[in-house]
Amino acid sequence: MLEIDGSLHSGSGTLLRYSVALATLLGEPLHVTRVRANRDKPGLRPQHLQGLRASAFLCGGQMQGAEVGSSEIHYYPGKTLRHGDFHWDIGTAGSATMLAYTLIPLALFAGGPSRFTLTGGLFQDFAPSAFHMEKVLLPILREMGAWIRMEILRPGYVPRGEGKLQVEANPQGIPLKSIGMTEQGEVKEVRGISLASHLDKEKVSARMADECRRLLGKKGFAVNMEILDDRTSVQKGAALALWAKTEKGCLLGADQSGAPGRRSESIARFVVSSLLEDLATQATADRHLADQLILFAALAEGTSQYRIPRVTDHVRSNLWLVEKILGVKTELKGNILTIEGVGFHRPRK
Repeated sequence: MLEIDGSLHSGSGTLLRYSVALATLLGEPLHVTRVRANRDKPGLRPQHLQGLRASAFLCGGQMQGAEVGSSEIHYYPGKTLRHGDFHWDIGTAGSATMLAYTLIPLALFAGGPSRFTLTGGLFQDFAPSAFHMEKVLLPILREMGAWIRMEILRPGYVPRGEGKLQVEANPQGIPLKSIGMTEQGEVKEVRGISLASHLDKEKVSARMADECRRLLGKKGFAVNMEILDDRTSVQKGAALALWAKTEKGCLLGADQSGAPGRRSESIARFVVSSLLEDLATQATADRHLADQLILFAALAEGTSQYRIPRVTDHVRSNLWLVEKILGVKTELKGNILTIEGVGFHRPRK
């Protein structure tokens, strides 16, 4: 049985999501203690619980301790992996993108195509935004040989959630290919999306976009902004994302959601400064992509190498976890991260 102390390193839900996904792929029982022990609200939250339940459903697995607030779970995955059309609703504003992140590795190694329709929060603090997943993470995974696409069907924000996204995946070209991104290269283009829901009168989407253009223009970057004024969300909300593509094929992004008292211009300043900070380090993956790629690089065939902007708790956590569960060798030298993938594949039934 895989034994994971959920309080180690970042002590976040990332450890649970990664370990559940990997245990499901391997078909190995999993015991996680002190789940999210370092968080203000420790234990399983609804989005983590839904990820656990969805994973168990896809593989025909069993669980113990699977309830909101639980600090310990036992997970016994089945030996098969379903594919098909599935719907899951977190029931709160819990992150649907985090749920998608748990399920994508399973879909990439299932026996056929899958489509997941997920309901919850899409734009919030302390979670990957749907824009970053769609415009930064998934294109890199496609470069690694993954057939995968995502569509945002309805935005969702804190506190009501009810956003909806759809992820489609087909396990072609498995095992995944390693990635080699050690040189950033010159920035070829900067693109962005400025989204506001039910905030037309305040001109939030236009103000965020204008401030991005102004700030990036001062640094010599022209930005192609898509402005979206949405009326389908169940509440007011906003989100801003930028991403840069370089001549070497690197993608680096930054984003932030709206929040009470957070002005449009301050959102733009934060997102622009985050992107410029990561670009200035000569990184080939942004601060979020840096840890998000670790699981996929560990599963890939061959040695992956990329340059990260800084070492975060999530980077340390994810490296520790793939070393422990998959036995991969990793090295962090300066800000160059090297991961020797295992070339994972599931035997065909």
